[in-house]
Amino acid sequence: MAAGAAQGLGEGGGGRGFLGPRVPAEVEAMARGVQDVGKETFRRLLKVTVNALEGKDCKDSVKLIAESANLSEEQLAFLISGMYTLLREALRLPLSTFKQEVSSGTTRNPDKVFKEDLKELRIPEDFIVDFSSVVFGNRRPTSEGTALIRRSRLPSIQDFKWRVDVAISTSSLARALQPSILMMMKLSDGTAHRFEVPLSKFQELRYNVALILKEMNDLEKRSIMKIQD
Repeated sequence: MAAGAAQGLGEGGGGRGFLGPRVPAEVEAMARGVQDVGKETFRRLLKVTVNALEGKDCKDSVKLIAESANLSEEQLAFLISGMYTLLREALRLPLSTFKQEVSSGTTRNPDKVFKEDLKELRIPEDFIVDFSSVVFGNRRPTSEGTALIRRSRLPSIQDFKWRVDVAISTSSLARALQPSILMMMKLSDGTAHRFEVPLSKFQELRYNVALILKEMNDLEKRSIMKIQD
């Protein structure tokens, strides 16, 4: 999937697919299993998946599908998990990300790129159209916002304090009269962390941060990383 998108979106593999460089295992399993599912059942599963992305309780709906479609719990798990991952990853990225210019100067339609990606997985054509209607249709804003809100993320820094300290009395002669930096961070999850950084380590940290910022700046200057409006 990613390989097909990379070849279609830019020269020299400069593009990117909706699922990144490697297709998740659950999406591959879903693509194999969905070929044996009827269209009506598929649409019911798709509706359940979209509701799950929007944070709704879908237990009863899944139970009804299992009873009427004669699908095992394992089959349902593969199908819904794969659909969820596929839609979540597609909705996470803004549409402008996929409007990469090609050598002819034209712009690829992201809807077309998405469909080509799914064809690489041998998903039936009718199902591809339904997937695309969720990603690019009227329900996209709701699903997209929920997918972004519900994704896993680390706590952020809410408050940060620091001061320079010099140890006058210490059991270690090497640390006597040597400055150090005391830091305290408060995170968004309510936790607080206090730690001490020797001046030499702080200088090392400052250098590495400056180096990373320079590398990021150099990377952003490359045309392959620029997002085309």
